[in-house]
Amino acid sequence: MFTAAQGAPRPTGPVPAPAAAPAASAPALQDDPLLHLLHERGVLHRQGPAGPRAGPWVPDGVSDWASELVISAMNFLGVRYRRGGESAHTGFDCSGFTRHVFESTLGLVLPRRSADQARAPGWLKVDRHELKPGDLVFFNTLRSTFSHVGIYVGDDKFIHAPRTGLKVKIEDMRNAYWVKRYNGARRAPVDAAAALAALRGEAPAER
Repeated sequence: MFTAAQGAPRPTGPVPAPAAAPAASAPALQDDPLLHLLHERGVLHRQGPAGPRAGPWVPDGVSDWASELVISAMNFLGVRYRRGGESAHTGFDCSGFTRHVFESTLGLVLPRRSADQARAPGWLKVDRHELKPGDLVFFNTLRSTFSHVGIYVGDDKFIHAPRTGLKVKIEDMRNAYWVKRYNGARRAPVDAAAALAALRGEAPAER
C-alpha cells in the first residue's frame, strides 16, 4: 500500500541551462507550464496545433498533478547516478529517483525497488500507445524484467537516472536500445490526485 507523506518537501535539485529548441506557439507556452518547460529544455521537437496542451506529444486530459510531477522530476536533470541513492545531494539510482519524485511531489511513497514499483497494488497497467506524462515506464536492462524505471514526460521521451558514470537525463523511448527492452508502464492510482490536493489544500483535478 502507498502512504501519503505529510509535509513532503519540494524538490530542490539543480536545473541545467536551457537547451535550444524549435519555436512553439505563444498561447500554448503561456497556458501550459509543462509545455513551456519541455520547450525550454529542448525536449519538444515538434509543434502541434496552437492552443493549450495541443499536439500529439502530450495527450488531452493530463492532470495538473501529472504536469507538476514531470516538472518536479526535471528539476533533477544533471544529478549524478549513485547506486542506492535517494537524494539530489548523494545522487539517485533509477528507483530512488522515481521514489523521491513521487514522494516529494505527491506524498506517495513507492516501494524501493523498480520491480516492486511495477507490481505495486493499485497502480494501473498502461498500454504503450496510451502513455501520459507522469506514468512510470519500465525496462529490462539487467536481464531481469522491470529492472529499470523512469518517468514518462511526453513526446516518446522519459526522464531517468541511467547508470554509474551518467546523470539524470531525458531519453527517447524510440531508440532501438529502449524499444527492445521496454517492459510496460504503470499509472498512479486515483488517490494520487487527492494526495496532491491535500498537500495544496485544494480539490483534486481529474486525470
